[in-house]
Amino acid sequence: VTDPAGAVIANTPVSVRNTETGANYQVGTSATGNYVVQLPAGTYELVIATPGFKRYLRQNLAVPVAQTLRIDVTLEVGSSAESVTVTEAAPLLKTESGELSHNVPTETLNNLPVLGTGSSAGAAGIRNPYSVLQVLPGADWQPDASVRLNGMPSNSQALRLEGQDSTNGIASGTQSQTQPSVEAIEEFAIQTSNYSAEFGQAGGGVFNVTMRSGTNQYHGSAYDYFVNEALNAGIPFTNDGKGHLLRPRQRRNDYGFSFGGAVKIPKLYDGHDKTFFFFNWEQFRETTITNNKPLTVPTADYRSGNLVRAATGRNLGTDPLGRPILENTIYDPASDQIINGLRERNLFPGNVIPASRIDPVAIAILKNVPAPTSTALINNFLPVYSNQRITGIPSVKIDQVLSAKLKLSGYWSRTSTTNPNNDGLPYPITTSIPTTTTAHTTRVNLDATLRPTLLLHLCIGALYTTQTTSGNFDPSQIGFKGSNTNLFPLISTLPAGGLTAGPPTQGGMSPIGTRSEEHTSELQSRVDISYAVFCL
Repeated sequence: VTDPAGAVIANTPVSVRNTETGANYQVGTSATGNYVVQLPAGTYELVIATPGFKRYLRQNLAVPVAQTLRIDVTLEVGSSAESVTVTEAAPLLKTESGELSHNVPTETLNNLPVLGTGSSAGAAGIRNPYSVLQVLPGADWQPDASVRLNGMPSNSQALRLEGQDSTNGIASGTQSQTQPSVEAIEEFAIQTSNYSAEFGQAGGGVFNVTMRSGTNQYHGSAYDYFVNEALNAGIPFTNDGKGHLLRPRQRRNDYGFSFGGAVKIPKLYDGHDKTFFFFNWEQFRETTITNNKPLTVPTADYRSGNLVRAATGRNLGTDPLGRPILENTIYDPASDQIINGLRERNLFPGNVIPASRIDPVAIAILKNVPAPTSTALINNFLPVYSNQRITGIPSVKIDQVLSAKLKLSGYWSRTSTTNPNNDGLPYPITTSIPTTTTAHTTRVNLDATLRPTLLLHLCIGALYTTQTTSGNFDPSQIGFKGSNTNLFPLISTLPAGGLTAGPPTQGGMSPIGTRSEEHTSELQSRVDISYAVFCL
């Protein structure tokens, strides 16, 4: 702040008022004529009034997130009853720091086609604020996989929500686990390089998010972003039998509402210019029905040990005794013999395992395996199953003006995603585990003006993330002893998932056990057999 001759004016009161909430921030100039005001993002007007000079008024100052506006003021000599009103916009050229940053308001995200739902948004399916990276230069974003800015290491960014660290410490690449709701965000600021040293623990950028606050005017929204196959283009060169192109079922919804304003209790309390709230609730729901993924399960003959149909008759060579090695034939572990230093075995007669030789654990496992829905050896079980993915993010922010020098704000949100992860197989043989991931974000900020040139900012917050799973299983229920886990035993020699859409050979075999006289435990597979044979 200077006079017309360029001399600095010390100890001059400076008042900055939020035009939406009426919150007033008062500071003063230092001995060098400088002043600093720390403000939440919003629209403000600047007032400087000192004896001997005209009153200065600067309007429509939009203060973005994590940015510094330099507003130099030259006061004109005159009566304080007179005023000078400046309506020009704030300068766009940054002179206070060398950082490179981008500020994107929520309206920009909503108006541009960047906020996808479902897999294009991440594992949670809900609109992801990290989608803003699609409009920034030098940025690459893969939903819930990687964030890369200016060639820096992937997922080395830091997320600050309401001024405090909110980076996902469990899975840095899975941003949606701790994300806020897009509708509750006031502005998203991304500092990509040369940011201040105060932003520690950040390599590939600092993401600063300020959440919406209520104002003296009540405002809100209701929304539903939905996908339906009726709005999609059909698959070329197909016909649904009615002269139309096929459109696979695709339905999901991202909906919610928000509401904010001053707290008013009739005849009890009027929070105008003092107490404000903003509440938002957003939920994503998607149900996927799968009916075209065949699996392979053992036939009735296979379950009893009769593997005649598994043998293809294809000769793969000969063993040291000159006997042919036939594809998908089963060898008896009780017939071990050492010939010229090599272990050899005899085939089960007729490729049939005697019922007395089948492992009881294998029999118990097979009781949980569904029966085939066709007579084929492979791809003989066609399940119809659904997966319902639900993500919800309720949030609330409260702002309280305690006095002209003391202001308090609090924020809370919960990001929760539930996914059953069904794969078509029943419990307990399924490898999918229902999972619920929940993150609670809490913030409390206190701002105090101790002296005109001394500001105090105190904050406390917590980010608490939990991931719960269901589907515990006691392996002793199937006679499996010595396990150190509470899940169904993983059969490592089977293809991923235990059962599959079909092995590489003709004979689809499932876990069948054999018992030898030595009662030793081992797993045997022989010459291109896709599935293991359990032996005791």
